[in-house]
Amino acid sequence: QLQLVESGGGLVQPGGSLRLSCVGSGFMLDYYSMSWFRQAPGEEREEVSCISTGAGYTNYAHSVEGRFTIFRDSAKNTVYLQMNNLKPEDTAVYYCAAYARASCEGRVDYWGRGTQVSVSS
Repeated sequence: QLQLVESGGGLVQPGGSLRLSCVGSGFMLDYYSMSWFRQAPGEEREEVSCISTGAGYTNYAHSVEGRFTIFRDSAKNTVYLQMNNLKPEDTAVYYCAAYARASCEGRVDYWGRGTQVSVSS
């Protein structure tokens, strides 16, 4: 069974950091472009960051650029999202997504179930 499992969410104060993990089960994440999405209550799901397969090109939403970093650990079949200088507006459920193509475009092929990130003092 092909699955993406996220972890690492939690409650953190503004200015703090968290590292989210997305582990692939049943398939090799290196062959997929990987993305992190987030969805806040009452808001649409938005793409936060992407890392392509192959060359590993990355891109970020303007709201997180310079604060978040997406990267892979192939040996652990895991994709991470390092989140620094967190703000209350980063509060959301964060989802991992996999695309069976060279870029994070079009239909997502696999979704994780999400992990809650809450930023509050």
